[in-house]
Amino acid sequence: MPQHVQGVIAPGRNEPVRVETIVIPDPGPGEAVVKIQACGVCHTDLHYKQGAINDEFPFLLGHEAAGIVESVGEGVTDVAPGDFVILNWRAVCGTCRACLRGRPWYCFATHNAKQKMTLLDGTELSPALGIGAFAEKTLVASGQCTKVDPAVAPEVAGLLGCGVMAGIGAAINTGNVGRGDTVAVIGCGGVGDAAVVGARLAGAAKIIAVDIDDRKLDKAREMGATHTVNSRTADAVEAIRELTGGFGADVVIEAVGRPETYEQAFYARDLAGTVVLVGVPSPEMKLELPLLDVFGRGGSLKSSWYGDCLPSRDFPMLIDLHQQGRIDLAAFVTETIGLGDVEKAFARMHEGDVLRSVVVL
Repeated sequence: MPQHVQGVIAPGRNEPVRVETIVIPDPGPGEAVVKIQACGVCHTDLHYKQGAINDEFPFLLGHEAAGIVESVGEGVTDVAPGDFVILNWRAVCGTCRACLRGRPWYCFATHNAKQKMTLLDGTELSPALGIGAFAEKTLVASGQCTKVDPAVAPEVAGLLGCGVMAGIGAAINTGNVGRGDTVAVIGCGGVGDAAVVGARLAGAAKIIAVDIDDRKLDKAREMGATHTVNSRTADAVEAIRELTGGFGADVVIEAVGRPETYEQAFYARDLAGTVVLVGVPSPEMKLELPLLDVFGRGGSLKSSWYGDCLPSRDFPMLIDLHQQGRIDLAAFVTETIGLGDVEKAFARMHEGDVLRSVVVL
């Protein structure tokens, strides 16, 4: 029988979010219903609310989540009721050309649940990133559920579902940061700080954090940055070059998603260095660079989607590292809140007051 639960929806562009009753259907073939225990408040949810991703309102927000599988549909064998899982928004198909070439993190046919969750009046909801986890329960494709050790706290585990994985993966998977490398991270929110953690984990010798907010720079140092630059008062490119012997960083990770900061990243890298764009730009943004500079500086310009992660491989590994004390995922949790506090959490995010607010149910 369909279930009625409470969830947070964005009813229209820039309208305040509100808690509504959501109808969750029984899972169909290949689907699972997950009881949500915790879900982080991510900038992507704010983008949905603002209509910056698409206009398929109303949205059921939330996607950075962990919980317990309650029920599964026909043909589901990878997870079972009672499993503790982190939800991911890129369930790989296993059969597309990327998957068949052994590169499933580039899967071209990722999928979500086929059935729709609705409001009581039958209005279909668009779940954020195919998840919709600011809710007591949600319906997802079973491939969006990744089993991890249930000993870890849900509010910590759920962060791997998006922002923390995106940042760590940008450094380790996309940027291929290696031992002794110099790394600069531009933008020190949740994703940027996760990139700092990833660079430290990979053995970077020097990690330069760049932001316009000293509070964020202090937090980046706690996460492992060896140097900080306030780009409101200093030229970021010149500062990074000065800290790297005049050459620039081996890897520069841009975690803002703006043309101005991308240009800083481009010129702050060493010759043949790598730029990784993990910040999410809005559709109207344009980038203009001299093509001769693109050619002459060599190296790689990469985009990092979800940290080029493979959830089945990366989520359990990072949970293990957290449990061993080698990375501190709990350091990303600034506060825990309820479903009714999401609108306030967006305001705190905008003001730069939090690294992550996490809804706990």
